[in-house]
Amino acid sequence: MKKIITISREFGSGGHLVGELVAKKLGYKFFDKQLIDMAAEESCLSPRFIEKSEQSLSSVWIYNMMFGSHYSSGNYNNAAAPSTLPLVDQIFNAQRKVILKIAKEAPCVIVGRCADYILRVSNEFDDNDILNVFIYADEAAKIERAIKAFNTPEKDAKKVITQINKRRANHYNTFTEYTWGERENYDLLINSAYAGIENTAKIIADYAQF
Repeated sequence: MKKIITISREFGSGGHLVGELVAKKLGYKFFDKQLIDMAAEESCLSPRFIEKSEQSLSSVWIYNMMFGSHYSSGNYNNAAAPSTLPLVDQIFNAQRKVILKIAKEAPCVIVGRCADYILRVSNEFDDNDILNVFIYADEAAKIERAIKAFNTPEKDAKKVITQINKRRANHYNTFTEYTWGERENYDLLINSAYAGIENTAKIIADYAQF
């Protein structure tokens, strides 16, 4: 039985919804956007700032050239962050600590944020307890979901999907030793457009019980 399920996903593939359904089917705790508030508490950075900045820039040099290192909760201009680390590193480190804490209180489903890599290299967990999943979809399905689920204008949908997935890949490739979406890094890769959201969740839930 897999106690920890990580879900990496392309934007528009329905990965968040799949993760929720998997957690519901198995009776596991579910974490996605909740990680922002938890990381904010860990880092003393504003949840709003983390949400806005998350994955937006992977280059430490560019990030700090643009934003500096003195944005914190409440007042971005006057309050200094509790660390001299670059902001992008502060955010990643806070999320890493939160993910490790959550995993120790498994069972759980964790979406995104390099969770698969963080758990793999921590040496604190049995690999047999972890299921790493990557969810993707064909372009037409991603465009349709972006329009319907996120109210993305049809004329902009393809560009938005490409940009967001590029940011996700850059973020993952920057902070891990692996390449986002490469099959060697995951136990399951599922085309949600082919399987459907409900069936994708069922496949993952069933596999987790082996």
